[in-house]
Amino acid sequence: MEKLSAFVTTFNNEKTLPCCLESVKWADEIVVLDSHSTDSTLSIAKSFGAQIFQHAFLGYGPQKQSALEKISHDWALLLDADEALSPALQIEIQKLLSNRPRHVGYEMPRHEQLFWRMGNPHARFNFYLRLFKKEAGHVSLHAVHAAPKVKGSVGRLRHTFYHFGETSIHAKEDRINAYSSGLVEEKAAKGQKAALLMCMIYPPWAFFQSYIMKRNFLSGSAGFIGSIINAHYAFLKYAKLHEWYKVRKYGTSMLPPGAPDNLKAPTVPK
Repeated sequence: MEKLSAFVTTFNNEKTLPCCLESVKWADEIVVLDSHSTDSTLSIAKSFGAQIFQHAFLGYGPQKQSALEKISHDWALLLDADEALSPALQIEIQKLLSNRPRHVGYEMPRHEQLFWRMGNPHARFNFYLRLFKKEAGHVSLHAVHAAPKVKGSVGRLRHTFYHFGETSIHAKEDRINAYSSGLVEEKAAKGQKAALLMCMIYPPWAFFQSYIMKRNFLSGSAGFIGSIINAHYAFLKYAKLHEWYKVRKYGTSMLPPGAPDNLKAPTVPK
């Protein structure tokens, strides 16, 4: 059987980490890279026999890549601290690794928490590459949506893993606000234009994709609210990019004389 290393990056994840690590306790190795948590995250990781490393947060992609470089075995399984493998997926992965896997990476469908409930099991799930051969993979360096990439063929697993990140409307709004801000510099560095038209066109399309195409209408009121917030996220990404260009162009020149210079346009990497 191929040996498996599960790796997780953490920062103050005491509420979700036990569920996460419980779902991978059968792995040959668990590596936790922590960003100096101040809650009980480290003691939880120790209770599961994890190898623990600590250093300052480097950004989503670099932090996960650093954790990947610390594992010992040929096969890597990446989970966020608010994710967990379903029992059926645990069995599926174990069976896969007991034979010779055909691919160097495997995508898995993610079953999302929608506030007070889990999404309907008949909704369309997004697939994420989380299981891969270490020698064939790395983690992308995207500002927000960092993910593993592999050189070689990628298969798909059938059973789901859970994401317990959307615990409330407040939490989801906080997340999309942080993510949309984090994407501004990345988009500007690529020369992406701040077409105000996208603020009008993209959000309705994002709602249609989420509510109809991904069948979140099956999840009742939670699915409707979640789809509206997804549309808001689509709006924020382009509205904030538009704002970024305007601040770069005008600074405080459109404010009254003597107004505080509290506007910020982040520096775009060369």
